[in-house]
Amino acid sequence: MADSRQVTMKGNPLPLEGKDVQVGQTAPDFSLTGIDMKTVTLGDTSGVRIFSIVPSLDTPVCDAQTRRFNEAAAELGNVTIYTVSRDLPFAQKRWCGAAGVDKVVTLSDYKDGNFGLAWGVMIEPLKIFARAVYVVDADNKVTYGQLVPEVAEHPDYDAALAAAKAASA
Repeated sequence: MADSRQVTMKGNPLPLEGKDVQVGQTAPDFSLTGIDMKTVTLGDTSGVRIFSIVPSLDTPVCDAQTRRFNEAAAELGNVTIYTVSRDLPFAQKRWCGAAGVDKVVTLSDYKDGNFGLAWGVMIEPLKIFARAVYVVDADNKVTYGQLVPEVAEHPDYDAALAAAKAASA
């Protein structure tokens, strides 16, 4: 069931479906697929995590976002960065190899969109994700969240990275 939340894509409004994840709440659980085709849940992750959510790795802004977080991973130490999309795991693996991305973990929600619904980033009419970034601390609390209002725009990388550094301090 769609709610009143929405984002725009090139100025056109698109409704979001799912929960509205807020800073301070416990991170919603999920079931995603890794590039090795194994299931990954929130419980399979630990420590401070950045969840970088993108519509598709094969678009310019998503490509740039994932590359930016991959570069930042080295300076974050014990923070794990996950890029989550509905791209097939095979496509994610191909993209990472071609882009030289080796520090970000890509996870796919291609099966049923449960992550998109649990985290409130499902663009209902297109069945892809809105652009968003969430930081989750070692206690599974959301310490930072940004749902980017316009899908074609970049997230605030500096704010997300600062939140991850603060959560890991």
